[in-house]
Amino acid sequence: MPSHAKSSLEAGLVALKQGNYQTAIAQLEPIASSQNNGTASLQAQVGLVMAYARTGEVPKAIAISQNLIESNNPQVQEWATRALEHLTKRKKPDQESKNVETGFVAFENSTPDSPAVTPPVTPTLEEKPKDQVIETKSDDIPPMVPLTRLKATVATPPPPPAPLSGFMGSVTRTQAKLFGVIYWRQAQRARAWQPLRKPKLIPLRLLSAGTFIALFWVMREILKLAMGFINQTLVKLPYLEPLQLLYRDPTKLLLIVLVILIGVSPWLLDLLLAKLYGQREFPKDVLNTHSREAVRVLQRCCQQRHWPLPKLRILPMAAPIILTYGSLPRNARIVVSQGLLEQLADDEIATIYATQLGHIAHWDFAVMSLLLLVTLPTHQLYQQVSELGDKISATIWRWPVTILASLIYGVWCLLTGTALWLSRLRLYYSDRVAAEITGNPNALIRALLKIAIGIAADVEKQEHTSWQLESLNLLTPVSHQQSLSLGTIASNLSFESFLKWDTANPYRRWFTINNSHPLMGDRIERLCQIARHWHLDTELHFASEASKVKRQSFLLQIAPWLGIPLGVLFAALVWLTWQLAFALKFLNLKWIYEDWSFITGCLLIGFSIGTVMRINSFFPDIKPATVQTDDSLPNLLSDPSALPIDSISVRLVGKLLGRQGTSNSLAQDLIFQSSAGLVKLHHISWLGQSVNHQDLIGRQIIVTGWFRRGATPWIDIQTLETQSGKTIHSPHPIWSTFLAVAAQAWGAYVFLTG
Repeated sequence: MPSHAKSSLEAGLVALKQGNYQTAIAQLEPIASSQNNGTASLQAQVGLVMAYARTGEVPKAIAISQNLIESNNPQVQEWATRALEHLTKRKKPDQESKNVETGFVAFENSTPDSPAVTPPVTPTLEEKPKDQVIETKSDDIPPMVPLTRLKATVATPPPPPAPLSGFMGSVTRTQAKLFGVIYWRQAQRARAWQPLRKPKLIPLRLLSAGTFIALFWVMREILKLAMGFINQTLVKLPYLEPLQLLYRDPTKLLLIVLVILIGVSPWLLDLLLAKLYGQREFPKDVLNTHSREAVRVLQRCCQQRHWPLPKLRILPMAAPIILTYGSLPRNARIVVSQGLLEQLADDEIATIYATQLGHIAHWDFAVMSLLLLVTLPTHQLYQQVSELGDKISATIWRWPVTILASLIYGVWCLLTGTALWLSRLRLYYSDRVAAEITGNPNALIRALLKIAIGIAADVEKQEHTSWQLESLNLLTPVSHQQSLSLGTIASNLSFESFLKWDTANPYRRWFTINNSHPLMGDRIERLCQIARHWHLDTELHFASEASKVKRQSFLLQIAPWLGIPLGVLFAALVWLTWQLAFALKFLNLKWIYEDWSFITGCLLIGFSIGTVMRINSFFPDIKPATVQTDDSLPNLLSDPSALPIDSISVRLVGKLLGRQGTSNSLAQDLIFQSSAGLVKLHHISWLGQSVNHQDLIGRQIIVTGWFRRGATPWIDIQTLETQSGKTIHSPHPIWSTFLAVAAQAWGAYVFLTG
């Protein structure tokens, strides 16, 4: 496509989004009538349908829609068919609202020039309105393509390496998003709605308290370990004496410090985020230019709850994120990234801000603020040590720094792990609150999906996971790991097909134990239930039937962990046998079992047996005849009955993404970019290999391994190959065998020696 045609198309789409329909028509008409710009012509015609419909020239819009129905592309045909239905059934313009009793005014059709109307009666966090009539029909045709906030994408389009196939031809994935390939139904909001049943907050309260206790316990144990290590080192060094202070119990002091940190967390986090990530104040007037509804939602809810308006902050990040921290509602801060404001529509921004009000109302943000205050300096220390290791050229000195960085990263993972359950549960509650405040669960669905798309685009652009995304991940509405495949698969697979695993697989929740966020499909299905409760059409339509998965496959999947309770049963059987033998004076093993440590040995033996039973099924031989290629990846992602134990052999061609240097020494940030999207890679480094996995980052590679469909899809690597013939092996089967043998030997030793 010529550059002038591309710029005209972009200008026309931007003008369409801004409501300058005559300008959009002037820009798009020459491109739509041109026969030389196939893809651009189709996109221009789509834009013209929108512009003509908005300016009242319905016959012209219908004529173009009928022309688009004859297109060879199924996506265009589906879009044109739906647009034609709206156009042909379109009624006369709405009369002024007669719903005086409720005073409710819809937000989705507001324009920058229209006055802000604050509804006096709408569902709030606690208030329940009087009986209201649900009114969901709209005479205005909904926008059929995601022409939302294009200015940032137009300015700096990230360059993905591989072209897309099908409708977009040689157009890149980012351009596909820019031109509006992703189909949004733009399902409507409720004009008036009944409040939802009041949720039970006891599980959330208990989990918040449990998270604080778990964080306190982990920090205490880490502190004791560090204090003991320091004193043992001082004892062994000459001329030095151990510090008596380090022999004291730190429990009381640590508890006092944590309570104080909760109280001062807003101001400390202000300083940390400003210094580390450039956070600055975000005036309410500036937010009003991006989303007038968001400002109205904040003002109305805070007024009804007698809260001061939360202090607004902004992060200069392209990735769309939002988070809330503070200790009390009166000192709460809501932090949004620039990317979220640019990539979401007015009503979608409002729903995302409403989720943050839910966190404040439920008080879970106080514990999460403490966690962020503890983990953020730890992650920054990990970053600084990693950067120091990258500056060291001598290998003999780099290894100690690499080990230290890995240990700090392990501590960071351990601290964040204390809040995984709370991080997952609180999002269900905040989604519910946002839907009830705004009456717009469909906008929240679109917002969550667009956030995933934006995060994936940021990873593709930077070719690694940024420090900000990783360190702030626990407080964001969408995880950066779950965004990888979800945010890049839309050009090849519908959201419903991809998320069907999240809603239909009967064992899906077992695979979220180590995830920081709940299943996206599960969250969206709950929002769809709210929409159906209010008699709304839903943004996504999920099939209701559950997928059938063999129970034997799931039991084999969890065999190592299933071996632990079996080890307990084995220990009980051994104890009964010993008691019987001792009573009959046949055998006396009291010298072995009097301290009960043999139970630990039985647990290790059970874990080892379960691991051995799973190895062959988990890592089958990869045969060229059965290997799956890039074209099969969408089908693998859409299988709702798949389990990680299925171990599908794949051989994919694409680009290796990830962080360079010491910070990725454990291969914690390895991502595979193919023409079908992004997939997480799991790699185990092996000493003695001439090529390191970091040497291949940024290069075109061939990955061979086992694809696994879980809460986050991933590939266990067998080999990484370059076009020049360099190969890296990842010994997953060997490592699993070594782990099983080590657990067996350790368990046997404990069992026999006590």
